[in-house]
Amino acid sequence: MNKVFPDVDAAVAGLLKDGMTIMSGGFGLCGIPESLAEAILRAGVQNLTVISNNAGVDGIGLGKLLESRQIKKMISSYVGENKIFAQQYLAGELELEFTPQGTLSERIRAGGAGIPAFFTKTGVGTIIAEGKEIREFDGHKYVMERALTADLSIVHAWKADTEGNLVFRKTARNFNPMMATAGRKTIAQVENLVPAGTIDPDHIHTPGIYIDRIVHVPSELKRVEFRTTRKRAS
Repeated sequence: MNKVFPDVDAAVAGLLKDGMTIMSGGFGLCGIPESLAEAILRAGVQNLTVISNNAGVDGIGLGKLLESRQIKKMISSYVGENKIFAQQYLAGELELEFTPQGTLSERIRAGGAGIPAFFTKTGVGTIIAEGKEIREFDGHKYVMERALTADLSIVHAWKADTEGNLVFRKTARNFNPMMATAGRKTIAQVENLVPAGTIDPDHIHTPGIYIDRIVHVPSELKRVEFRTTRKRAS
């Protein structure tokens, strides 16, 4: 089966529908599948639930889907850099499920592993635990968290072969690998596409069995969320 598609619009074709749940990988602006997000924007699907660590910034990636009001709910751990996100949430136009960052990561990993729920200390005694089962183990209280899965996961990888074996680089390894396993369908946009068998098996982060479609995006712009510079010595 040929997993490689000619462009991002072809890669998402036939997989999108109104009301679906989408996982979007990356951390801040590092390793986000920006080109795939723009393909979803062009497709015009509505009432999306999006699971992502954050919603990026205004006008970039998921920020564009917020601007177009295609997202009805976000499941995230950090939303502080997106003004549109804040405006829509405070106006009651956007649903938000806040999840501690480590818990979010584990909920996604559990979903990909077929584990329906788990117990964690994080959030016990706070509003995070409201309405959830609390159980005691060895004298300590834990809150039960449900796993997360999605109809579609979109991820960004540094390198892939034509069978979908993925290699992530540095900060882009945040959320992308576990989201790749937790989608009923997963599309990977990749910077470098090589023939099958040319990646050392010990270097593969996500096996190709999890990847349904691949699209080569060699010139994705690497954006900087906060530019910090040091004054030159006089």
